[in-house]
Parts: sequence; C-alpha cells; structure tokens
Amino acid sequence: MNSARNRSAAPPDESARGQAAATLFDPVQDAAARPLNRWLTQLGHAMRRHAAVIRYLQWAVVLFYAVLLIIPAFMPLPAAEAGILSNLTLLAQFLFWGLWWPFVLLSIVLFGRLWCGVLCPEGALSEWTSLRGLGRGTPRWMRWGGWPTLAFLLTTLYGQLISVYDYAQAALLILGGSTLAAMLVGFLYGRGKRVWCRYLCPVSGVFSLLAKLAPVHFYVDEQRWRANAPPHLPPPNCAPLLDIRRMRGASACHACGRCSGQRDAVQLLARSSNEEIVRYGRNADSQWEVRLLLYGVIGLAMGAFQWTVSPWFISLKQAMAEWLVARDIFWPLEANAPWWLLTHYPQLNDAFTWLDGLAICLYLLGAGVLLGGALHLLINSASRLAGQSPAFARQLMLCLIPLGAAGLFLGLSATTVKLLRYEGLALLWVQPARAALLLAAIAWCLWLSERVCASLPAGRKAFLLLSMALACSLPGYAWWLQFWGW
Repeated sequence: MNSARNRSAAPPDESARGQAAATLFDPVQDAAARPLNRWLTQLGHAMRRHAAVIRYLQWAVVLFYAVLLIIPAFMPLPAAEAGILSNLTLLAQFLFWGLWWPFVLLSIVLFGRLWCGVLCPEGALSEWTSLRGLGRGTPRWMRWGGWPTLAFLLTTLYGQLISVYDYAQAALLILGGSTLAAMLVGFLYGRGKRVWCRYLCPVSGVFSLLAKLAPVHFYVDEQRWRANAPPHLPPPNCAPLLDIRRMRGASACHACGRCSGQRDAVQLLARSSNEEIVRYGRNADSQWEVRLLLYGVIGLAMGAFQWTVSPWFISLKQAMAEWLVARDIFWPLEANAPWWLLTHYPQLNDAFTWLDGLAICLYLLGAGVLLGGALHLLINSASRLAGQSPAFARQLMLCLIPLGAAGLFLGLSATTVKLLRYEGLALLWVQPARAALLLAAIAWCLWLSERVCASLPAGRKAFLLLSMALACSLPGYAWWLQFWGW
C-alpha cells in the first residue's frame, strides 16, 4: 500500500518550493548554483511524482539485461573470423562489458547511485520478490559491514578464473547467480525492501565509494524534518532501508526520488564533488570502505586487469611449474577442470590448468595484499608521524577514490578497446586519453588531500601531501606498466 501511495503522491506547490530551495536547503551558497538547484529540486519531485514511469523503465532494463545475459549463453561459441556486427554473442559481450559496465561506473561518479534506484535490474527484481515474499526481519549476521567487501573480492577472483569478460556462460553463471540470490534474499527478508542491495550486493560497496564523488545528492535538512510542517505526505518507502532524517551524503542513497519533498526537508541539490569526503570522511563506520578501496578496488582489481599481460605472472607460473616437475607432480598441469570452475574451452584453445588457477589466485591476492597493504601502511604511518588520529588517516585514504574509480573505468574499458580493435579500428587517441584520465585522477586525489589537510600547520600539511603523492604513484606506476611499460 505504501508503494501505491508513493507513486501518486507529489509535493504540492512544487514550483514555489523549487524557488525557495536555494535559500532553505542549499548548503552551497554560490548564487550561480541556485538556478541549477531549482531545476534539480523540480527533477527530484518529478521522480517521486512519476514513480510508476520509473518502474516501467526498470522492467525494460530487466528485459534488456536478460536478453544480453541469457541468449548468448546458449549459442555456439563465435568463430575466429566473427565480428561484433555479425555475431550476437560478440555484440552482447561488447554491449555488456564494453559499454554497460564502464558507463554504469561513470554514471555513479556523475549522478550518484541513480543506477541503483532507477535502472538496476537486480535491485528491481529483489524489491519485486520482497513485495510477494515472507517479509522476515533481516538477520543480525546479514548486517555485518564486511559482506560487500568480501563479496566483491570473491566475485572478482572467481570471475577471472572462469573468464567472465570473454564467455557468455561465465557471465550468466556469475551475474545470473547474483540475480537469483538477490531475488531469494528479497523473497525471504523485508517487505518491499532491497535487503540484498543494502547488505550483500558485490558492487554495492564500490558504488557507495564512487557516489561520494557525485556532484548531486538528495540533501536532508534535519531541522525541517523534525519540524514536520504541513502539508504531510505519505511516508516514503525507502527500499535500501535508510534513516532518511539522518542521511548525509550520497554514498548510501539510491537516488530513487521517493523521498523528494518529504516533510519539505528533502531536496535534490548540487554540491561540491569533494564535500562528502571532506565533511564526513572521518565517520567511524568507514573502516570497511577503506579496506574495500585499498585492497579491492585498487589492489585486487589491479591484479585482475593486469595478469593477462604481466611478465611477472608468467615468471610466477613458470617457477611453480618447474617446482612441480622437479618433484614429479604432474596433475596440476592438466586442463581437465569443468568450465564453471576454471576456464575450459579447448575448441578455442583456451583451457586453464589447475596450475593456471592457482597462479591467478596468488597473483590477484598478492596484488591486493601488496598494493593495498603498501598504501595502507604509507598513509597510516604518515598520519601518525603528523600527529593525527586513525580517523584522519582513513579520511586521507578515502582521498584515493578518484584513482580507484579511474582504474576501474580503465580496466573495464580495455574490453571496449580490444573488441573495437578486432573490428579494424586503430583508436590512436586511446593511449593519450588513458594518460589524461590517470593524471586527472591523481590531481583530484591530491586536491582532495589538500582540502582534508587544510587546517593543519604548513609543515605537517606539506609532509602529508608529499606522502599522498607517493601513495598515488604506486597504482599510477602499475597502470603505466600495463599500458606502456609492458
């Protein structure tokens, strides 16, 4: 019933409210931003008023998602001479990994978690089953803050073992399995909620990190919320289970618009892209965010994107093979694992041995531990030497989010570039564009760091900024190796 009321409920006198939004709700006092905020406020109210249209859009995305995911998995493997325009499997691969996922990440940085609240098929299906399910309370074990980090690490690792970017069956297994799990959790827990999205989704933590950079967010004026001035709108159904009154920033909000105008206290507004990290980066609940950023988004993901071109990986595998042969241990050299455990497509001369699987695991986990650990040690040590608290150190670590976001986009878009080059396109602009993106991300990280350190004495500030520059150089060097050094 709540969802039905929410679809029809729209804040009255929206134009008047939009005119006053800049003075009543806008944390940004620049007069130039006020016309934009008036427009954004109207957009937020329109999202609430047209919630039914958003639901239809979600189902359209679900259908498109199902077509891309299911049909190619049951088609023959593409021939060597097949191209994007002549083979449905390759076209689906290009649309899914070459365009869909890279630009989903970009949309999070630009618009917050609009993808989650308006377009995500997995979230829509989870909420749909939740409306028809058992409606149980969320168990305590599910609310553990480390699940999104662990899920991202395991999913990334498993995806590399079965070559999720290259084969439709692997994509269906991982993404289809995740969707079924989301629906099952929705059926069991909550009523019209997205329990899966809040606590278990493998990319929820990543989206939460990237959304901190978004230049728009739903701003909540807690004082006006408490005042609860009329007119009183029906309570919104916050599917991701947020305490709207105390919501700060964009990292947890799914930007669905259902609460826009609630108690005349919720408005879609522009903000500085630095605001969330600078103002709220020292929250006590940021430990898992930092671990995901350093060890997952920067560390493990780097290994996942890099191992196929890394001479270090080849050296590691060769050393392990020589060790096994010297001891007459030959079974790990056999390529007899099923495709759902290790990549196994002998008809395309692509089959992983057990040794390959072990080497991939070691390389990815090593990249995560070494790179993430080095960043954690460097920033934490510099912060302590500067006399700052662990909370301040975590805030500095969050300043690396732009570099993590750039790395994910570069890694996923590599599939885009590969497939387009198979079509005969030279793409001479790609390497300069990659360099520009990396340099821009590093500059953004240092800019964020400067804002976080703004109140410190000049000497400590300079020391910490130098440490952050060194920290940025580590993943920067790794990306240089992948695209230019190797």
